[in-house]
Amino acid sequence: MTERKPPGIPFESWVDRQIREGERRGEFARLAGAGKPLPAGSDTSYDELWWIKEKMAREGLSVLPPTLALRKEAEDTLAEALAAPSERVVRGLITRINARIGDMMLRPPPGPPLGMRPYDVEEVVRRWRERRAAVDGSGGGSAV
Repeated sequence: MTERKPPGIPFESWVDRQIREGERRGEFARLAGAGKPLPAGSDTSYDELWWIKEKMAREGLSVLPPTLALRKEAEDTLAEALAAPSERVVRGLITRINARIGDMMLRPPPGPPLGMRPYDVEEVVRRWRERRAAVDGSGGGSAV
């Protein structure tokens, strides 16, 4: 259906003819999803961005405000630090996330407030050592 609507023919008549001819040629016979129910949630009001939302859901993506994304990153970093193989790695991870938290505190972006403070590096290292001692039974971890 690449031809243009001829002048003088009402648009609806031209579209109806195109559909009728396409049906006759069998162009609608094997469409993906033919005979299947509409996807769940199709009874909601129209959303212009429905296809973007579906694509993001399929890809496992989400878009968070910067402060919420940093909160998630900080939680993930803390968990990573507590499972780190050495104290040096713990200190590096916490120092990097603290710098990001500090930057966000100085220049807050639009959206919900961050509601976080930089982590106490020594407190995280102490917790890491306790976890390490419990797992290793060695009473401490390497200071390397």
